[in-house]
Amino acid sequence: MTSRLDEIDRQIIHALMADARNTTATTIAEGLNVSGGTVRNRIDRLEEDGVIRGYTARIDFERAGGRLTSVYMCTVPAAERERLALAAESIPGVVNVRVLMAGRRDLQVVAVGENTEDLREIARSLSELDIEIEDEELLQTEIDSPYAPFAADDSAHRPEPTDVVTLPDGHDVVEVAVTENAPVAGESFDAARTDGILAEDVVVVSVERDGEVHHPTDVSVVEADDVVTLLPREESRGRALAAFLGEDHGE
Repeated sequence: MTSRLDEIDRQIIHALMADARNTTATTIAEGLNVSGGTVRNRIDRLEEDGVIRGYTARIDFERAGGRLTSVYMCTVPAAERERLALAAESIPGVVNVRVLMAGRRDLQVVAVGENTEDLREIARSLSELDIEIEDEELLQTEIDSPYAPFAADDSAHRPEPTDVVTLPDGHDVVEVAVTENAPVAGESFDAARTDGILAEDVVVVSVERDGEVHHPTDVSVVEADDVVTLLPREESRGRALAAFLGEDHGE
């Protein structure tokens, strides 16, 4: 099952991939125009959904006592991939196993040993599991980087919706992070409509604030950093975005 990610989710993932150890919810929130509580709530949800699977340390095993890292390119029967991957992962010294959607070399095993004899023993253990080793290479360098499409668009000069989903009937559900100078900030939804800031036909579905999702009423007051989910009509969408993102926002 896949999870639908909006712009806030994607930028959180990018920040954590870049440096999970030194990145806090507060620092991520500063660049997203949302609260730290919202970021913490999103991270919890991404972890629960299995999108964020965990946080691990990247180790230079050559510096860690001169250990050797080897990559084994293996072939296993398609029906046995998952079972043999789990079996390979249990071998002492194996630190990573990848299952590939391929006819051959569909199992990649990364293992660490103190010397070549350790690596030969790991190879023997793999072979005893009926895993066919096609090739074996010592790993020299490994470079990690965050997934670029999840980064913020630095070319943007104005706030944009964090997410837009088109319903089967053609209407859009829009998610926006309320900016500090938004006309609706500090106003109740009823007052915003009375003052002409927000069109009467805009349906406010929910408000996410400090990590908690609320179902607002007419007297609920909008605050900067709120993440508001809207159902605007086509003719009122530009006006609605201007209300939550700033008066200079147009379509």
